[in-house]
Amino acid sequence: MRLMIVGADGQLGVDLVEQFQNKLDVIPLTYEDGDIADLDIVHSLFNKHEPDVVINTAAFHHVPKCEETPLRAFEVNALGARNLAISARHIGAKLVHISTDYVFDGKKQSPYTEQDLPCPLNVYANTKLAGEYFVSTICDRYVIARVSGIYGKTRCIGKGSNFVNSMLRFYREGKPIQVVTDEILTPTSTVEISRQLTVMLDHDCQGLFHVTCEGACSWHEFAQAIFDILAYPVNVRPAKVADFPPAVKRPHYSVLENARLKEAGINIIKDWKTALTHFLTTTEVDSL
Repeated sequence: MRLMIVGADGQLGVDLVEQFQNKLDVIPLTYEDGDIADLDIVHSLFNKHEPDVVINTAAFHHVPKCEETPLRAFEVNALGARNLAISARHIGAKLVHISTDYVFDGKKQSPYTEQDLPCPLNVYANTKLAGEYFVSTICDRYVIARVSGIYGKTRCIGKGSNFVNSMLRFYREGKPIQVVTDEILTPTSTVEISRQLTVMLDHDCQGLFHVTCEGACSWHEFAQAIFDILAYPVNVRPAKVADFPPAVKRPHYSVLENARLKEAGINIIKDWKTALTHFLTTTEVDSL
C-alpha cells in the first residue's frame, strides 16, 4: 500500500510518518511540494505518486488569521479538501481527511457524537466544515476524522506552538500562568491519533468518525496536569473566558464522543491524562 501524507512536516503529520514508515510505502508531502488549493498541482501529485491512501493533515489552523483572511482560509480548508477529494476519486484512492471539534457551537454541554448537527461559530470552523462536505460528497472512499485539542512533539506550523509547548515556555520564562476554567475540551496526543488511524485503516473504516482521547477537562485542568506530571512547582491561576475577551467566537464546550469507533469495537485511544503522562515521560521535555 502506498500512503501519501499531506502536511507531513506538521504537528500531526510528523507522527503519522513515524507511525507508518516501517509498515507502508510512505510518501511525505509538505507545502514545498505544492499548494493543495491549486487543483492542477494536486492532480499532478496524485498522478506522479499514485497513492492507494491519502491522509490530509494540511489546514489553515490559526483561528484569528482565518477571520482576517477568510478567502485564504476557504482556499486551504475547503477547496484544498475538495481538490484532494477530486483527485482521490479520479485514481480510486481512499482519502482520510482530518477535521476539527470546532464544527460544533458547544451549546450541547455533553459529548458530541457523529450524529449531532454541526453549527460552526467562526471562519475557521465554517471552512473546515465545508471541507468535510466536499470530501463526503465527492469521494467514493473516505474517512473524515474529527480531532480535539491536539498536541505533539512538533509545534503547529501555523501557530508556531501548541498548548503544551506554550505552558512550558511560560514556566521557563518565569511568567505567571493563568488559564481559563470555563472552556472544556479533550486534549489529544498526535501519537494517539496516529495509533487510532492505523487501526482504522486496517479495518477499512468508511465515513465520519470522532477520534479523540477519552474524558474531558478545562484548559486550566490541562495546564495544571502538565506541571503536576512533570513535578514542576506551579499553581496555575484560574481565569474565565470573560477575563480575556476573545476576538473570535469559539465553542466553550467541544468534547467529542468516539461513538462510531466504539460501535465498531476498535476504539483504542487512551484517556487524556494517561496519554499526556505517556507523552511527557517519553518525550525530551527540553525540546518542547
